[in-house]
Amino acid sequence: MALSAAGALAAPYTPASDDEVVERLPVASDPALRVVESLRRQLASRPQDKALRLDLGERYFAMAMAQGDPRYVGYAMSTIAPLEQSAGDDSRYWLVRGQLQQYSHDFEGALASLKRASELDPQAVEPVAWRAAIHMVQAQYAWSAAECDRLAKIAPGLLAQGCTAYVRATTGQLIPAYEMLSDAVAHARDVAPELMLWVQTRLAEMAVRLQRWGDAERHYRSALAQGVTDQFLLASYADFLLQRGRPQEVLQLLNGWERSDVLLLRLALAGRAVNHPRTGEWLSQLRDRFEAAAKRGDRLHEQEAARWELELEHDAAKALAYAKSNYTKQKEPRDAEVLLRAALAARDPAAAQPALEWLKTSGYEDPVLEAVAGKLGALR
Repeated sequence: MALSAAGALAAPYTPASDDEVVERLPVASDPALRVVESLRRQLASRPQDKALRLDLGERYFAMAMAQGDPRYVGYAMSTIAPLEQSAGDDSRYWLVRGQLQQYSHDFEGALASLKRASELDPQAVEPVAWRAAIHMVQAQYAWSAAECDRLAKIAPGLLAQGCTAYVRATTGQLIPAYEMLSDAVAHARDVAPELMLWVQTRLAEMAVRLQRWGDAERHYRSALAQGVTDQFLLASYADFLLQRGRPQEVLQLLNGWERSDVLLLRLALAGRAVNHPRTGEWLSQLRDRFEAAAKRGDRLHEQEAARWELELEHDAAKALAYAKSNYTKQKEPRDAEVLLRAALAARDPAAAQPALEWLKTSGYEDPVLEAVAGKLGALR
């Protein structure tokens, strides 16, 4: 999740030749783009149409989530901005506003907006689901579990079950959570592709932690088979492939995804592993983007910047600085992992104390993180 002003993603870049591919843009036949363009034209002729503004804002947000292009969030924010004074009693406005705020890591603002959305429409499912997700990012597991319980009352079924399983899998109940969610999927009927993608991705990540590699592959393939573009799924599967020593498949999976910083990092890692001819170009793009973000004070991709410094630049001190800063805002397991790894590389176990404490108190089960934590303990 990230947000920056349109056009501010990177420093200016001049191609070396006319033949160099700078970026592969979505084709004009993309159905999502066609819908957005249609809504944008309608709004130009009906600027006072509140529902239309929210329709367009939702579409922009969905494209940002799918493609990892923060420019769409900037467009969405501009689109709904005129409603700030007139939509105070519209639950949908507060939902969209909260979604955009969480994308920019304004988690407290997002929670307030989503709470307002639920107050206006107590039966609305999305505000509750988003609050549960934000609490997970902040490692507030009891609060997330409470939101899952609320979800079960208004949306019984796979969504609520997935919510609860995700919390339990993060708090010391990995095997029963995996088995519970697997059973729920097996008995679910008529599940929306977006929900099935999310559930199968969660199951894949649980299977990775259980080192059930075949099951993880099956879940990832099922998620991809839903036919829904999702940056988070692509990043998660790419990390799995890199972990399993399959960088060539990462290059195939992420072909054309250079516009996403999150996926460009994975492309560069895979490219470095196989000496791909475009590796130097990808590294240069990443360097430009992270340097530009640092100059702007943009902290939205610090996790990726930490991995960049640690795994590609091999600068443990810079990696640790990014990882420590990132962990003050985001405390998901992958945020803890990059902090632990950076602290180990920098031989500074004290810097990893917040993540070590989280690993101990949460009950999170992952042999990879436990091994890194053990090495840090040996340095004390």
